[in-house]
Amino acid sequence: MRLKQDKPNWGAPKIRERLSRLYPDVHAPAISTVHAILDRHGLVQRRIRRRNRATGTALSVPGQPNELWCADYKGEFMLADRRYCYPLTITDSASRYLFACEALSTTKEAYAFPVFEAVFKRFGLPNAIRTDNGVPFASPNSLFNLSKLSVWWLRLGIEIERIKPGHPQQNGRHERMHLTLKLETTKPAGKNFLQQQAKFDDFIECYNTERPHQALNMRMPAECYRPSTRRYTGLPELEYPFHDKTVTVTTCGRICFNRQKINLSTVFAGQKVGIKQVSDEIWLVTFMDYDLGYFDHETCRLEPLANPFGPRVLQMPPT
Repeated sequence: MRLKQDKPNWGAPKIRERLSRLYPDVHAPAISTVHAILDRHGLVQRRIRRRNRATGTALSVPGQPNELWCADYKGEFMLADRRYCYPLTITDSASRYLFACEALSTTKEAYAFPVFEAVFKRFGLPNAIRTDNGVPFASPNSLFNLSKLSVWWLRLGIEIERIKPGHPQQNGRHERMHLTLKLETTKPAGKNFLQQQAKFDDFIECYNTERPHQALNMRMPAECYRPSTRRYTGLPELEYPFHDKTVTVTTCGRICFNRQKINLSTVFAGQKVGIKQVSDEIWLVTFMDYDLGYFDHETCRLEPLANPFGPRVLQMPPT
């Protein structure tokens, strides 16, 4: 940083070379690392102004239906046939409308996709979805803790809200529904998945259309909810007109660029990202409107920027 301030026209390659000569016994950082550090401290002048992107503030307080949906798995329980059931539930925060309660045998994301897609097709798309930080909503070992499911939501224009780890009260409305669900559908549990799903379906009908809700002035959720005007029509095409090249991430989570392979993350497999040269030997990787990080020709390793999805991972008091 001192070198950049002394030589403001020097880029990361020159600074890195200067560091190598000044301190020959110390392993010099990669060019992309130098560039990321400079950028992090506002010492990089961008050639093209990046488009605005959502920053998020605190956990949103929805006033209208479809501004915020909530999703979670109610704690697993054992059916009479000794198999475990993992109910995936989705609600509208403002109206408390219960979209789905699906009896699943696992929390693997492959089983969650069709549940959300069926709800999107029937009710449209929300502005945001709030979840905890568990699988399949987040992935602890992936870039920015994203999962394939959350990447799919981003592609659909749905913002991500995650509660603070260990603070389920930040999804309190949804958790309160889970308490009622547990009392009315799992004591006793169904004999098998088919019978348990029938219990869940009856609960959804009663919860939405018959059971008065105190928080709604004793109205039913079905009286307060209306379908979203944002219809589900599949994924829009991704384009990067301000980047040098558009690249599709491989199934193993890599970017193949100029005969180089740069590891990104498997959660982006099949997605298109934009690549733009921002300095000598340094390239920027972008997904949608989110800048992910830099890589250079020497290390072929992505140096992530500050988490662009972090502002939605909030730590505010419960609302």
